[in-house]
Amino acid sequence: MDTSSAIVEFTRLYLAVFYSFVAVFYTVRIMVRKHRDAREMVFPGERFCSTWWNHMIFRFFRAAIWMACVFRWFFPAIDENLGIISELNIWPVVLAGIVLLTAGFAFTVAVHFNLGDQWRSGIEPGEPKRLRTDGYYKFVRNPMFLGVAMAQFGFFLALPSIFSGVCLLIGLYILRRQTLAEEEHLLKAFPDDYRVYMASVRRWL
Repeated sequence: MDTSSAIVEFTRLYLAVFYSFVAVFYTVRIMVRKHRDAREMVFPGERFCSTWWNHMIFRFFRAAIWMACVFRWFFPAIDENLGIISELNIWPVVLAGIVLLTAGFAFTVAVHFNLGDQWRSGIEPGEPKRLRTDGYYKFVRNPMFLGVAMAQFGFFLALPSIFSGVCLLIGLYILRRQTLAEEEHLLKAFPDDYRVYMASVRRWL
């Protein structure tokens, strides 16, 4: 087996384990926080509103990615239905994808824990009580979404295909929609401070 084939096959296992870990991590994290604080941690918004659709679409594609990665480990022939881009399915690209995917997730988790008790998924009415402009937020207004975008691009490189390309495009679109919604919420909560912050810190790097 040559280098490219070995790394591609390793990636088949890595993606299945990686996305299974991500699913377990966030499920357990949310359940523990919800039990500890006796409050909801996920706020998609009112049913059928724009942020609700953002959450539903994101959840759908997150589940689709996880299932595709797990099933392709057990049934490699599934690759034929994913539209693999053979020109990109070579070891330098795939390896770069693994690194970027892992780094993006690690960065997202770091931001997650840096927020501490302020972390929520979505927009909680009446929150936050204070505007975060320190830590990661000194450099970029949406560090967690930046990490998610990095991981999503890494997934495309690790599994270069029409499937992962569609996931990437829709994922970036949904991230932008959610970013605009959250920035609008913060502008209403902190009209003067957030405008000053917006003027000095970029939305993305």
